[in-house]
Amino acid sequence: MARALAPATILSLALALPAWAEQPIKNPLVSSETWKDLQYDVVGDAQIGNADTLLSLDAPYRAHDAATVPIVLKQLDPDARISAATVVIDENPAPIAGVFAFSPAMGELDFEMRVRVNQYSNVRVIAETPDGLHMTGRFVKASGGCSAPASKDPEVALASMGKMKLRSFGQEAQISAPRREAQIMIRHPNYSGLQRDQVTQLFIPAHFIDHIEVWQGDELLFTMDGGISISENPAFRFAYNDNGSTMLTVKATDTEGNTFEKDLPKAAAS
Repeated sequence: MARALAPATILSLALALPAWAEQPIKNPLVSSETWKDLQYDVVGDAQIGNADTLLSLDAPYRAHDAATVPIVLKQLDPDARISAATVVIDENPAPIAGVFAFSPAMGELDFEMRVRVNQYSNVRVIAETPDGLHMTGRFVKASGGCSAPASKDPEVALASMGKMKLRSFGQEAQISAPRREAQIMIRHPNYSGLQRDQVTQLFIPAHFIDHIEVWQGDELLFTMDGGISISENPAFRFAYNDNGSTMLTVKATDTEGNTFEKDLPKAAAS
């Protein structure tokens, strides 16, 4: 009969495990027939280089919530100039999640947002630099993100639509610091067109924010042209170079022709 291992023996075996056993699961891009069909529609005939030394995209291997999957873009080469980035979720009904343009005031790119992932899919970012396009990404296991029910009753969601909030973080929250970090949150249901009203079971028509501009005084920080893959209540966390202005201004429009604009004072750290 096999003998049970003593607790001390189990502990010693665990400590002896190789270093790789403690590492998080890696989820690089996988081969995708869908991307082969999409590529021309996204970038045309442009050649795409590898972005592994330029930019990282971090996303969970298995998403906790397919309707709010966090993705983080971080610049790896401090000397590069990333002027734009296109985020693509291969298997989503509308694969282009967002097209972003970044001004030099963003400095080294450090940018986070939340997206919907409808089924197991590559999530990729295509960065634009003066030398051309470069791509990297992650494979994410998630399903149902685009059809997941909205978190709020439609009447409640529409009543608060367009409200905005700014959070600032860490030492960079001090107005005198040259580098700051902030998160902008916008109340909006961002209906995908694939969700059902929980009472009538009819599909809710698509209604989402399609354009955002973030300004620091009279200096543009970034813009986004987005689609249904951006999550409900869009939130963007980012680093930027402070120019001394006391406000960030957010301007947004949605697919119903609504316009939202708000001056948000740079807050103390939270």
